[in-house]
Amino acid sequence: MTRKEKYHQVRREAIATGLALAALIVYWLFAGFGTANFLDNSIRIAGLPLWVVLGTFGTWAMALVIVTLLLRFVFRDMPLDDEERQKGGEA
Repeated sequence: MTRKEKYHQVRREAIATGLALAALIVYWLFAGFGTANFLDNSIRIAGLPLWVVLGTFGTWAMALVIVTLLLRFVFRDMPLDDEERQKGGEA
């Protein structure tokens, strides 16, 4: 993998991670605050209001799903050494 290809891959991973963070924040806002404001607060899971469960445990579960998707479809394993220098090329 050339230096340019590595740069493009790193940039792709950074952008995808930023978008994943934005998606997680939007989920957290809707799951916690949205559920607390727009749904009946009498819904309880294990004695906790639904908005607490979705805003805390649901956010963690969503983060795990997003990370799994990033690892499967975006991130690539690549060597960190500079292959162009090993071959005698200028970098």
